[in-house]
Amino acid sequence: MEDTKEQTTPWLRLGAWVESHTNPRQFLLMLSFAVGVGAAIAAQTLKWLIHEIEFLLTHRFDVTQSNGLFLVYPVVGIMLTALFIRYLVRDDIGHGVTKILYAISRRQGNIRRHNCWSSVMASALTIGFGGSVGAESPIVLTGSAIGSRLGKAFGLEHKTMMLLIGCGASGAIAGIFKAPIAGLMFTLEVLMIDLTMASLLPLMVSCLTATCITYALTGTDSMFHFNLSDPFVVERVPSAILLGVFCGTISLYFTRTMNAFEQVFGRLKNMWTKLLLGGSVLAVLIYFFPPLYGEGYTTISELLTANGGVGAERVLNNSLFYGREEYLLFYLALIIVFKVFATTATNGGGGCGGTFAPSLFLGCIAGFVFSRLWNDYMPFDIHVPETNYALLGMAGLMSGVFHAPLTGVFLIAELTGGYDLFIPLMIVSVSSYLTIRTFEPHSIYSMRLARSGELLTHHKDRSVLTLMSLDAVIDKERPVLTPGMTLGQIVQIVSGSKSIHFAVCSPDGVLLGVINLNALRKIIFRSELYRLYKAEQLMQQPKATLSTTHSMGAVMDTFQSTDSGTLPVVDSDKRFVGFVSKARLYASYRQIMKDFSEE
Repeated sequence: MEDTKEQTTPWLRLGAWVESHTNPRQFLLMLSFAVGVGAAIAAQTLKWLIHEIEFLLTHRFDVTQSNGLFLVYPVVGIMLTALFIRYLVRDDIGHGVTKILYAISRRQGNIRRHNCWSSVMASALTIGFGGSVGAESPIVLTGSAIGSRLGKAFGLEHKTMMLLIGCGASGAIAGIFKAPIAGLMFTLEVLMIDLTMASLLPLMVSCLTATCITYALTGTDSMFHFNLSDPFVVERVPSAILLGVFCGTISLYFTRTMNAFEQVFGRLKNMWTKLLLGGSVLAVLIYFFPPLYGEGYTTISELLTANGGVGAERVLNNSLFYGREEYLLFYLALIIVFKVFATTATNGGGGCGGTFAPSLFLGCIAGFVFSRLWNDYMPFDIHVPETNYALLGMAGLMSGVFHAPLTGVFLIAELTGGYDLFIPLMIVSVSSYLTIRTFEPHSIYSMRLARSGELLTHHKDRSVLTLMSLDAVIDKERPVLTPGMTLGQIVQIVSGSKSIHFAVCSPDGVLLGVINLNALRKIIFRSELYRLYKAEQLMQQPKATLSTTHSMGAVMDTFQSTDSGTLPVVDSDKRFVGFVSKARLYASYRQIMKDFSEE
């Protein structure tokens, strides 16, 4: 569902009127304010829908036993979501943050109109019915879509569009978590938009606007209640480092396993087959481990408010392990193992959701399990408070899975009001980040695009290459020659062209060779030879052949290694597409670099 319609005149007229009465900076701040308002309202709408659906379905469950409806609800939720996406949206809306990164790098910041609402409805159905995913990525996509559509409606340039997308993403995080600083850090670390100091003000306006609206609607209390009863002491630094390594290892397991399990669903083409596999896996896991139902924030609250571990047994509610507190640690360890399968099964089966909440959920459990094991089995007389380390684990998983240590630190501090734990939060986040970076250079969001060379990064040269399009610099207008053409026919055909390189192709379009007119100077002006030579005798093999599947970095490297001025381009079937000249390529590079670098 591409947006092919031209922008409506009223929007352009409104934009022209506003710009005539304000300067560009003021206009941008007004738009960032509007984006913050839209992101906050969308975030609260989604949270309300999820809560109402989940409450309606589960509020009468008996906590002392498991419930067979856990085998039904998740499947129904995934099915409703899949049908909604297939027959109403008719577009892929999964992997919200990945779609934003792709829109920034390959679609000039253009996010489709339906993303302003479709992710909200789809993720509400998925999560409300028990899908083991989070609402944050869909809301980030919604906020970014609002920014993109506003930018497109007012005909703004590409760089401003990117900034408004960042405003939408940061506003969404700030609004859903009441965490303005974390929203700002998320845009810088995860979306990897190369922003200047002058660009930070619109982001801050969007974050603060979204946060204040959320305060007005839900109050100023933190999302999770946390009381620091045991302040951090320097003797716990080694345990904090080890917790970071532990979280980094779990982050690596989560990332790699999710990627592998996603590929299983990727090989399935039938919607109902995916639904059967994903729904079955999810339903069975939720039946045995009810904390996997939905976002898991109830479990986080229970572990963060447990007093000396007392109260943590509430995690066993609705499960077959109810009342068996001696199995709590084993139960939580199994949840760490199976959470990734529940999350991937939800999205792979047809649901819609993100990995924010799963990361916080896993981190909280990982921190609790680590502290319990440390206190029970380590030979050191250094007690570590389980609630504190459950909080630190949330920052550790967030930093590891998303490769965003600053986001992890500020998000957890703002989520819980745990600002007194800034030092251990930083230790755990950095340790986790360094651990996973050793094995996995890209976050769970960016790894898909990085493998195909479509990821925009803070490295300006690589970012410019990512923003470039090979198709945009291909010359497709040159005449194509056939092997049986005589020299006289070739001269007649190319006489009106200013180019000197021409492709010789078979009848089905496959590239056979290239004719360089400079190499024919000795015979091209001798008309008596026009009937003696044919294209198949005159053509040569090019020094290299480019492919439409090549990244721009590979194209640049090919030109440099062959020292060629012009190279042919073929598609995946070896059919000729056109020529690319080094001069045109570098002219495009310089222009994009200029646009990318201008303030």
